[in-house]
Amino acid sequence: MNTPAPSAITTDTITAGTATTDTHDTSTTGTATLSLREAFASLDDRIAGRVLIAGDPDWDDARAAWNLAVDQRPAAIVVAATADDVVHVVRAAKELGLAIAPQATGHNAGPLAANDGLAGVVLLRTHEMRGVEIDAESRIARVEAGAQWGDVVAAAAPFGLTALAGSSHDVGVVGYTLGGGVSWLARSHGLAANHVVAIELVTADGVARRVDAEHEAELFWALRGGGGDLGVVTALEFGLFDVPELSAGMLLWPIERTAEVFTAWSEWIDGVPASVTSIARVLRLPPMPELPPFLSGRSLVVVEVAMQEDPARVDELLAPLRALVPEVDTVHPQPSAELLQLHMDPPQPVPGHGDGLLLAELTPAAIRAFVTAVGPDASSALLSAEVRHLGGMLDPAVARAAASVQGTPQPGVTVGFDAGFLLFGVGIAMPGNREALAESLDRLLSAVAPWRAGSDYLNFAEHARPAERFFGDELGRLRAVKQAVDPANVIRSNHPIG
Repeated sequence: MNTPAPSAITTDTITAGTATTDTHDTSTTGTATLSLREAFASLDDRIAGRVLIAGDPDWDDARAAWNLAVDQRPAAIVVAATADDVVHVVRAAKELGLAIAPQATGHNAGPLAANDGLAGVVLLRTHEMRGVEIDAESRIARVEAGAQWGDVVAAAAPFGLTALAGSSHDVGVVGYTLGGGVSWLARSHGLAANHVVAIELVTADGVARRVDAEHEAELFWALRGGGGDLGVVTALEFGLFDVPELSAGMLLWPIERTAEVFTAWSEWIDGVPASVTSIARVLRLPPMPELPPFLSGRSLVVVEVAMQEDPARVDELLAPLRALVPEVDTVHPQPSAELLQLHMDPPQPVPGHGDGLLLAELTPAAIRAFVTAVGPDASSALLSAEVRHLGGMLDPAVARAAASVQGTPQPGVTVGFDAGFLLFGVGIAMPGNREALAESLDRLLSAVAPWRAGSDYLNFAEHARPAERFFGDELGRLRAVKQAVDPANVIRSNHPIG
């Protein structure tokens, strides 16, 4: 890619060489100056995308996060159309004394927007850059910054290939992958970040780069699992997989059986191979016409499974859970593309309140605490409270051992998790229930706190955490990369390296 010349918006056209975040401000000193409104209008003329500031007709739509309860108030918004746009925007923002926050779908935006965290920041939306290319022979996908997992799955499926996708069609590929990426195949294949083979990005100096294991290897290491704090990613290249046998679905019981089902599930997972990924969850579903009758308006305990096994082996493995006589059993052979529907995530943005944490283990006492917080006798306002089984290739020791095998990519900063389980609770935030929802989430997280692991998973942390919780002993090395590529902290993310 040819790197464009620096933007003509320079600091000597701004009074005193600095910029104010008031987009209506102009100097009254008589000095020839540009207001930020004029500066952004000039930028708008230079890019294929568009610039928005407060008061523009599309402002509120453009600043909305996926979680509609998050209030994003940046200094300006740029909706990029090309990678060249990103170069222009980064250079212009830096020269105006503003920071840049890249964002595609706006998932996990809460920590960034909290406490006026977007003051003096240009929100760089990449959601219109959704190109996907599949090289079927090499089993590599190249996706642009705004691509969603639905785009990738649809493009890969005709070739019989499977991506390590998120749990919903509208999860952004880049943000998910930079944070690690726990897919339905994660126990057998590891984190999505560790199958990235190249990354195109614009760093804080406005330079477009392509990094991989042989070119700027330290930056490549840091980007894979280090989050969005190191640059504006414009494209990713990552591996796809042939998954010849797959069965998936859910087993469902009334919520009154939560303790029984969770106990049986926790015993069952001890004997399953890494080809099996599962989630146990409690659902309290409102009456919704788009839901089937066996779900709408009901409170349930559910086990979801994705199993890379032939049907006979699936039946053999599922026998202990089916012995509990589920009310509904939808597990069946299917193409991997159907996994995007398994978790029943909302099909569009909603206002929500949730958070997650890693659990070191799921003991009988931990199950009792979980059931007390969200089970049949709890007055919980949470829509969903789930526990995901980790292990397998998500165990750092296993992942590192696999990396020593020829042809396996060397892992990035986030290798895996020193934890057995991933917990997440969430509810829909509506007028009149926000306090009850917050109390329900706090009650759940407090109940399981004694079994909390020593680290956290960046993509499931909906509130700010110390960087040490995500990166542990690797934080010093990661911060050295940040200092090298962005010493002025121009690039901002939802979970800063610090």
